[in-house]
Amino acid sequence: MSDAAPAGAAPSGAPSMASGAPANTALRKTMKSGRTPQPQVLVIFGATGDLTRRKLLPAVYRLFCEGMLPEGFAVIGFARETMDEDAFRERMRAALAEFATAPSGEEWARFAPRLGYVGSVFEDPAGFGRLRERLEAADRELGTGGSRLYYLAVPPGVMELVAEQLGRAGLVCHPKSECFTRIIAEKPFGHDLESARKLNDDLHRVFDEKQVFRIDHYLGKETTQNILVFRFGNLVWEPVWNRNHVDHVEITVGEAVGVEQRAGYYEKAGALRDMVQSHLLQVLALIAMEPPSSYDADSIRNEKVKVLRAVRPIRGEDVAHDAVRGQYAASDDGKLPGYRAEPNVDPASRTETFAALRLWIDNWRWADVPFYVRTGKRLGARHSEVVVRFRPAPHPILDMVEGDKPASNALILQIQPREGIALLFEAKVPGMRGELRQVSMDFDYSRAFQKESPEAYQRLLLDAMLGDATLFAREDEVVAAWTLITPILEEWARAGEPEPYPAGSWGPACSDALIREDGRAWREIEAG
Repeated sequence: MSDAAPAGAAPSGAPSMASGAPANTALRKTMKSGRTPQPQVLVIFGATGDLTRRKLLPAVYRLFCEGMLPEGFAVIGFARETMDEDAFRERMRAALAEFATAPSGEEWARFAPRLGYVGSVFEDPAGFGRLRERLEAADRELGTGGSRLYYLAVPPGVMELVAEQLGRAGLVCHPKSECFTRIIAEKPFGHDLESARKLNDDLHRVFDEKQVFRIDHYLGKETTQNILVFRFGNLVWEPVWNRNHVDHVEITVGEAVGVEQRAGYYEKAGALRDMVQSHLLQVLALIAMEPPSSYDADSIRNEKVKVLRAVRPIRGEDVAHDAVRGQYAASDDGKLPGYRAEPNVDPASRTETFAALRLWIDNWRWADVPFYVRTGKRLGARHSEVVVRFRPAPHPILDMVEGDKPASNALILQIQPREGIALLFEAKVPGMRGELRQVSMDFDYSRAFQKESPEAYQRLLLDAMLGDATLFAREDEVVAAWTLITPILEEWARAGEPEPYPAGSWGPACSDALIREDGRAWREIEAG
């Protein structure tokens, strides 16, 4: 790995990134001790792409406006498109107005000078030379001291090239030096087990594992983060969080939208790669993990890896029994097109837009408890949740009630669009008859705290700037997840076509059959 290069002279005529930026110490909010990042420069590779415009720049701008960034901070965009820095700043201002909040005059006047840009193809070493000059200028003007956070908002095939170029240009600090270098790798991290291992090896030729932050935005959502607090901070839940009391667990990530403009990516990925390998397995690991010995990043990630390694592999003939796939067809009313009719989709495509798995975790806590996971596009609603369904009472009060036996209790962790927690339990309907009805005790984040949850990328970017890797996947987590998913992908590549389901429904019939054959059913989710 390369040591950080010494600061050199700024290129002649290079605009100052901090010129005209007045001191704003009095305007900044005080952060809790230890939660303000050190001075550093964030470099976004793929800075003209959709992810930067929709998520990354809005997240950085909110952090800046809320006083959570250090005085010594700058953002440098790097992309193939040729433009000057003023044009880049105007493009980012338009992105903020479209996807966040229109920048105010005062805040934008302080933020804009901290935006820089380097236009270059990733294959050109000269472009990384110009990047080095801009970084050295930021070191002199803002006191960033050679510390960098690189964000790879680029396809997996480009990540290796960018890492190699950064190493050759001397833009990576040694892990034990005074400055720091961290690199954020956006999903998908690889295409299968072999490609994920190769990408890890490629990054490790330049970066130490502790410098690599593999991002999954689902782990930045408030409910996902709160799973650990909910489980381990409240004594009432942990004693029943096991096979003795839990009947089964459902994890649903539903999307109402179709493939939209992502057909080029989605045709190569599909639902299993795009969602299950990352989002759903990460949530499953948080739900199923053992209490960590401490709450540092490695202790938590150690327990998550143990869960993934304990998941029983689905291979060969088991794939037909424990894994189902679907592809959305036109809606029943004909208003929504089928996947194969979407622009840039192969009319004979076998890519799955829906996937559901029945998983078993072979350890002491979860033996014989099935985990059902499902995800898909063009479903009945944009809705993501975890349902922990408990076993029925051992001595039901059938003599006291009329009708069917009481429904089992359920705990619902709602991830999106509403973030909150609900407990479903039985209560007697007022009156002379012994009628029971399931009722809900609800907790809603926005109502309870009178504030909106921050965007996931806000939290994750701040953590990466702080060097806190708790919510980022470690190398062995990625390998464990791909070890589970790759055999299913290989079997599906040899099998027939995915089962069609009408757009706007909750997936193919085979998904309902998967859970129904165990005498269970997916929790009904209201449309809209």
